[in-house]
Amino acid sequence: MSKFRKLAFLAGLFGATLAAHAQDTAKKAEAAEGPVTDAALSTDARAGSRLGLGRVATPDEVAAWDIDVRPDGKGLPVGKGTVSDGETIFAEQCASCHGDFGEGRDRWPQLAGGFDTLTRDRPVKTVGSYWPYLSTVYDYVHRAMPFGNARSLSNDDVYALTAYVLYLNDIETDEDFELSNENFTAVTMPNAGTFVPDDRAEEQHYKDDADPCMTDCKPGPVKITMHAQVLDVTPEGGGDESGPAGGSVD
Repeated sequence: MSKFRKLAFLAGLFGATLAAHAQDTAKKAEAAEGPVTDAALSTDARAGSRLGLGRVATPDEVAAWDIDVRPDGKGLPVGKGTVSDGETIFAEQCASCHGDFGEGRDRWPQLAGGFDTLTRDRPVKTVGSYWPYLSTVYDYVHRAMPFGNARSLSNDDVYALTAYVLYLNDIETDEDFELSNENFTAVTMPNAGTFVPDDRAEEQHYKDDADPCMTDCKPGPVKITMHAQVLDVTPEGGGDESGPAGGSVD
């Protein structure tokens, strides 16, 4: 058998084995979850079923991925949690990185404080000082925290942690405060309303459907008037964090 024919034979054998495995998997899934009628399938899904590949996702599988929460509260699950419950969870799951009071540790983010710093050269951007929507807190904690064990918290746990973060930032001052899907949208963040819409599409070159200028866009030589701020992101022992803050290039 020539080298070409041998490769073709092996490829055909591999394809047949893969197809058989896919059909066997589909049969097992159908036996476990019941048949899916062809009428319920989209055109693409029907094409896949003819090839013996995949199946339609179940409602529970879709719900497991559909976890985003919008600023208007859409997507919030039913649940509730108190500040005191959140304090206990925070101490066990979060304080090792974010500090006992949200002050941050090492290079881990600070969650509380930073009020009235956003106009400074070195603003402290925390949940309380910067984040405009409480939904971002819930969504991020639910999706990604605690670090290394994401999605391990229940809905009530996330409500409780969110309530505690509000308490750390003095947005809620009552130790008995309980956050739930019922009162969630009533909470107003300190920095709400200060963000501006992304209006880049209104720029002239977008309106003209033209390419933006990339060379020789400004008459005369380029003059550096100030250097950008050195951000506090360099590990200790390296980098220079001194120097003027802010800056731009003309």
